[in-house]
Amino acid sequence: MRPMGPVPTVEDMGARRSDAHRSLDDLVRLACSTDPEEPVRRPRRLAIAPRAAIIAGSALLILALALALRAVLVSTGAGSHAAPAAAAGASAPMRPPPTGAAASPAMKPATVPTTGPAAGPGGLSTASGSVVVHVTGAVSRPGVVTLPPGSRVTDAINAVGGASAEADTQQLNLARVLTDGEQIRVPRIGEVLPDPAPQTGGDAASGARTAPGKSGGGGASGMVNINTASASELEKLPGIGPALAQRIVEHRDSHGPFASVDALTDVPGIGKAKLEGLREQATV
Repeated sequence: MRPMGPVPTVEDMGARRSDAHRSLDDLVRLACSTDPEEPVRRPRRLAIAPRAAIIAGSALLILALALALRAVLVSTGAGSHAAPAAAAGASAPMRPPPTGAAASPAMKPATVPTTGPAAGPGGLSTASGSVVVHVTGAVSRPGVVTLPPGSRVTDAINAVGGASAEADTQQLNLARVLTDGEQIRVPRIGEVLPDPAPQTGGDAASGARTAPGKSGGGGASGMVNINTASASELEKLPGIGPALAQRIVEHRDSHGPFASVDALTDVPGIGKAKLEGLREQATV
């Protein structure tokens, strides 16, 4: 036989009856109501999907790398363009004078006036405002050079490449101001330059004009002037034949008068031995 539970009291029965009545009233009111039941609104959170976040981050990283690479390329290009401009604007280094070339005012310059345009006051050219001189002897590139007014002997030597290793520049006054139309001979070691003969009047203008009553190539003593003698007169020198005489004339016409007898070694075919054989009969 099943045991019986506690017997409900009158109050319990009344409470149950009241709850059932209230539930029934709620159901009736809900069934008769025409308003829809409002849905329950819950808060929503905004979030990016993991895949979309990865794609967006990768795109931003690529953009940053591209901007950095562009900045590097622009700065490199600007530097490469500025370097040639700076190099073009830099001045070329000055060529140092030959070693051992101390200027001495007491030494006399070994120069001989050459035939050319007359020089104005102070030794400057009146035609072009420049100084044209002929540099020969122991230099790198003998020849005629044009220099600005006020240039000196050292400037003329540097203009032809500088003195050679066998040059003896101690015999020259490197600080002397140049005269338009002159010839500068740089002697070799052991070569002695004679003092230039003074010339006045028309002789100074022509450079080598023969005095009246004298032959074109020889003086009163019978010596042959290598600066004025013709090819046939040069053949009177010992060891000089027609071919060498013609070479002497051609060299004199293209390079100007000889500064000394020793300058004959600049002519192809004349060495030191041949020079010693004709030295006693040649003059300038």
